[in-house]
Amino acid sequence: MKVSTKGRYSLRLMIDLAEHNTGEYITLKDISQRQNISTKYLEQIVSQLCKSGYLNSVRGPQGGYKLAKAPTEYTIGDILRITEGSFAPTTCLQDKENQCGMYGECSTISFWEGLYDVINKYIDSYTLEDIVEQHKEKAMWDYNI
Repeated sequence: MKVSTKGRYSLRLMIDLAEHNTGEYITLKDISQRQNISTKYLEQIVSQLCKSGYLNSVRGPQGGYKLAKAPTEYTIGDILRITEGSFAPTTCLQDKENQCGMYGECSTISFWEGLYDVINKYIDSYTLEDIVEQHKEKAMWDYNI
């Protein structure tokens, strides 16, 4: 399993919005500067996140983006699945119901199902708020050194 640049950047974007959440809309230019990600790349990501209902946006000089919900309401798994798709380790697990003709006889399916379950439980066990809090704690620890 490998998370693409788009997936990693979508997470950084959402964390940035959560960390700088004042109720105001935040421009992509500001996020781009803080995260060192091109505005053009961020435009692609916010398009997907807006369509999924994860972000609210306003156009114009006072425009920008903000989270549609509280940071506690977003799991890391949900955010990553928007840009990455399924985290199924094999193609036969990508459908809700396994369509593989070998499913009944497959000697490895329980292993792949177990791995898929572990991945999903882990990425769904963290919220955006959890990551923001961890980042704050790390910054405080780094500051005190």
